[in-house]
Amino acid sequence: MAAPAVAQGNAEYVRARIADAAGLAGPASAGYSAALTAQPNDAVLAMRAYRQALTAGDYTLASRAAAVLVRAGNAPPDTALLAFAMALKSGDARGADAALSRIAAGPLGFLTPVLEAWLAVDRRGDALDPIEKARGNVLAMRFAAHHRPLLLIATGRGEDAVPVLSELLAPGGDGNDDLRIDAAALFAVSGQRKLAEPLLAGGRADFAQLRTRLGKGSKPDAAFGTARLFLGVAEDIAAQNIPVLSILLTRAALLLDPADDRARLFLGEALAQSGHDAQALAELGKVSADSPYRRGAQAGLIGVYQRSGRLDAALPLAKALAGDVDATAADARTYGDVLAGNAQYAAAADAYSVALGRAGGDGGWELNYLRGSALDRAGEWGKALPALRRAVELGPDQAPALEYLGYAQVLRGENLPEAQALLERASKISPEDPGISASLGWAYFTRGDLTRALPLLETAVKGDPGGVVSNEHLGDAYWQLGRRYEARYAWSVAALYAEPEAQGRITGKLEKGL
Repeated sequence: MAAPAVAQGNAEYVRARIADAAGLAGPASAGYSAALTAQPNDAVLAMRAYRQALTAGDYTLASRAAAVLVRAGNAPPDTALLAFAMALKSGDARGADAALSRIAAGPLGFLTPVLEAWLAVDRRGDALDPIEKARGNVLAMRFAAHHRPLLLIATGRGEDAVPVLSELLAPGGDGNDDLRIDAAALFAVSGQRKLAEPLLAGGRADFAQLRTRLGKGSKPDAAFGTARLFLGVAEDIAAQNIPVLSILLTRAALLLDPADDRARLFLGEALAQSGHDAQALAELGKVSADSPYRRGAQAGLIGVYQRSGRLDAALPLAKALAGDVDATAADARTYGDVLAGNAQYAAAADAYSVALGRAGGDGGWELNYLRGSALDRAGEWGKALPALRRAVELGPDQAPALEYLGYAQVLRGENLPEAQALLERASKISPEDPGISASLGWAYFTRGDLTRALPLLETAVKGDPGGVVSNEHLGDAYWQLGRRYEARYAWSVAALYAEPEAQGRITGKLEKGL
C-alpha cells in the first residue's frame, strides 16, 4: 500500500497532468507544486513542474523544481539562467556567482563574458575587462559587441560609447533597434539626454512614445544588462522554433524588468508556439494601450487567434490595426490574411492592394501572389491573371506562385503549354510537394499524357493520403484507364474530406463515373 504522502502526490500529479493537457497552466502549476511537495526527490516530476512553472510564470515553483534537478544531476542548462536572474533579483551575490559558474561550464557559456561584465557594474569593478574573454567565440563576441556601448554608458563613459554606437548602427552595421532603444534609455537615466534623443529621432510612432519616457524606469545595473542580454538571445532564436528556451529567457528577463513589453511580445509568441494559447493571450493582453509596443502586442494577439482557428476574434483586431494611422504594409497584409481565412476573398484582395500601395515599389512577389489568388477565389479571374503573372515575374523561382498560376490556367483550359511549363518549373524547385505533383499530373492528364500523369498523381496521394484534389484527380485518371474500382476508392477518399461545394461533383462521379 502506498504511503499517504506518495498517494497524495500521485493524485496531485494526475490532476496536474489533466490540467496541463487541457491547457490550464495555473491549475497545472498548482498541481505539480503539490505533487512535488509530496515527492520532493522525484526528478521526472520536477522536470514537468519546472517547465509548467515557467509557462505559468510561477518563479517559486520553477526554482524549487530546478533545485531538485540540480541535486539529481540532470538539470537542463537553462536552469542556471533562471538561478542567475533570481539571485540578481534577490541581491544574492553568492548565488549569482554560483549560477554564473554553472552557465560557464555548459552550452550557454557564450553568455558568461557579458554577464560577468554586468556583475562588475554592480560591484564597481572593471566592466570592460570581462568582455575581452569573448574573443575566439563568435557568439560571445557578437553579444559582447552589442553590450560594450551599453557598459560604457552604465559606467559613466557615455562619450566613449558614441562612436561605438555609430559604427554598430550605421547601414550594414550589426546593431538593431533594441540597441538603439537601450542605449537611449541608459543615456537618459545617466543625465545625457542630448545623446539619447538622436537615437530615437524620426517619425516612427514607437520612437515618439519612447522619447516621452526617456529617463524613467531604467537603471544602469546588472539586472538591466542581464534582462537585455536574455531578450537578445530570445529574439535571435525566435525563428528557430525552440519555445522552451524562449519561454525561460523571456520569463527571466521579465523577472528582472517587469516593465519591458518587448520581452512580453516574445514570451507571448513562444507560449503560442508551444500550444499554450490562453497563456499567450494573457501575456500579450498585459501590454497597455499606451505602450510603445501596443501594435506589436495586437499583431501577436492576431497571430495567436489565427493559429488557433479563432478567426472571428482575429478579424476586428486585424481591421483596427490595418486602419490605424500608423498602419504599415505588414498590417494590411495581415488583415488580408485574416479575411482570406474567413473566405472573404474580395475584401482580402482589397487589403492586399492596400499593402502593395504601402509597400512601395513593386511590392514583391508574395503580395502580388496573395492578391492574385484572392481575386481568383473571389471570381475575378480577369483581374487575378495579371497579378499572378506579376508574382511569377518578380519571383521566377518561387514554387507557390508558379504552381498557382499554372494550375489555375490548367483548370480553365487556358494557355496549356505555358501552364505545363510553369508547373514543371515548380516541380523542379519543390519535387517533394504533393500539391505541386498533383497539379503537374493534372496538367499532363488534361493534355492527354496519361503515361506521365499517373505516377505523379499516385506520388501526390502517397505524400498526402487525405488530399481532396489529388485523390479526385487520381480517380479521374484511373477511370480513364479502365481501373474503375481504384477510381471509386480514390473518389471515396476525396469525398470524405471534401468541402461542401465539391461534395456534389465527387458524389456524381461515384454514382455515374465520368
